[in-house]
Amino acid sequence: MTDDQAPEDQEPGDRPGAEGLSERDRAVLAMERRSWPGPGVKERAVREQLGISPVRYYQLLNALLDDTRALAHDPVTVNRLRRVRDARRSRR
Repeated sequence: MTDDQAPEDQEPGDRPGAEGLSERDRAVLAMERRSWPGPGVKERAVREQLGISPVRYYQLLNALLDDTRALAHDPVTVNRLRRVRDARRSRR
């Protein structure tokens, strides 16, 4: 979600909470805090619990990693994911 979206243009679950992150953004970060037992389990949970495709989930997650509100909300998870992303980029 972008800050320049009008409230009527936002999808359900996109409304900001007290910290400025939407419910969906907080749910995406919560999914990343969990550990997953095997391949496909996380993607299934994304579809069932968040109601979005895994591709959209990873797009949202990547945008959250650059959002200072996400860093303030969950610094441990965001910093861990930033390190993983940076390591992957440096291998390319």
